[in-house]
Amino acid sequence: MSAEQASKHSRFTAPQGFLLAGSFLITLGSFAVLPYMSVLLHQRLGLGLGVVGFVLAVASLIQFAGGVVAGPVAARIGLRRSMLLALALRTAGFAAFVPGLTSPVLAIGALLLVSSGAALYLPANKAYLVAGSPDTDRPRLLSASSSAFNAGMALGPPAAAPLVLGSPGVLFTCVAGLFALVGVGHAFLPREEARPETAAPQEPPSGEPRSGLSPFLVTVVSVYAFMFFQHYLALFAVPRTSAGFYGVVLMGYAALLVVAQPLLAEWIAALSYPAALRWGFGAMAAGMAAIAGGGHAGIAVGGALLCLGEIVLFLKNDLEALARSSAPPATVFGRQRLAAGIGAFASGVVGGQLYAAAESAGSARAFWVVVCLQCLLLPVLLMYGGRRTARGRSEPRAETASELRG
Repeated sequence: MSAEQASKHSRFTAPQGFLLAGSFLITLGSFAVLPYMSVLLHQRLGLGLGVVGFVLAVASLIQFAGGVVAGPVAARIGLRRSMLLALALRTAGFAAFVPGLTSPVLAIGALLLVSSGAALYLPANKAYLVAGSPDTDRPRLLSASSSAFNAGMALGPPAAAPLVLGSPGVLFTCVAGLFALVGVGHAFLPREEARPETAAPQEPPSGEPRSGLSPFLVTVVSVYAFMFFQHYLALFAVPRTSAGFYGVVLMGYAALLVVAQPLLAEWIAALSYPAALRWGFGAMAAGMAAIAGGGHAGIAVGGALLCLGEIVLFLKNDLEALARSSAPPATVFGRQRLAAGIGAFASGVVGGQLYAAAESAGSARAFWVVVCLQCLLLPVLLMYGGRRTARGRSEPRAETASELRG
């Protein structure tokens, strides 16, 4: 590769650079508000915790499962217009929170608008980012996108903390203004480019037959395993260390995610799917075991290992889903969002029961041991099922070939 080609490969186009910057600003604004939503609904508007939980569950379902709508919408109106529509919904939602601070009905409606916009935006955003780019650029683009989103997620909550309870109206007005500005910028994006090659599933570079693993199913299982850490680490870590230490772990986790994923993107892309499962779930299992050990060091090391597992599995799942499907990228990313929603929902349901049982038995560490064992067992089951699927696909082809030779 010449120096000019390498330089071109390492740069982002102007639209791609804008989308990455916009991704950071969008998640910065969103996570300045959404992590505090339970507090606002319960303490300011007086909704019961049961109602708050139901509202947040519905909003999460819309945000994840609604991603499957992004494909048909993008096919009808285009990726740029899909993003504009999504940002208009989110701008209207955050603006509606200002009068909604005195009305539970308006506040809930505003939250559902924001969730609907999120469901539509992310698949279209990722699809536009990779549109017209060669397959070799996908790991770099998707990892940079993930880093931008995670940087916004990390900085949003502390940025909003001074305003969220004292002056929430000012906060929502600022966030709505931010989304409106980002939306105006999206209006100047060029129309998305068509991919130069035909949209057909791609074979692995090595020429080896692709495994029978389903990216949709692997994503469900990956998110299921990971969300135990996301949902229940605070319950375990804060009483055993401190809220301050827990915050430091989360900030370190986010920083590691932002920095490491682009650095590991090419290595992850070169891994076979079974190897990625071994690395990803192995890192998660080791992380869960470290957390079970307890203490400051165990929790910090466990967080770092979980970060590695997330980087490997989440990026590889998206790359495999794109490579194996002839559907438009927006449809593929929408299905991946649906898979993530199913995994998160299942983890929440199962995890609550497991953690309650572990606490009743007098050992919360047993929860992490059980999750560790799941992380070891799940990839074995996935790869066994994948081999059976691949064998089932190959046998008819072998029979057909023998008939033709006969």
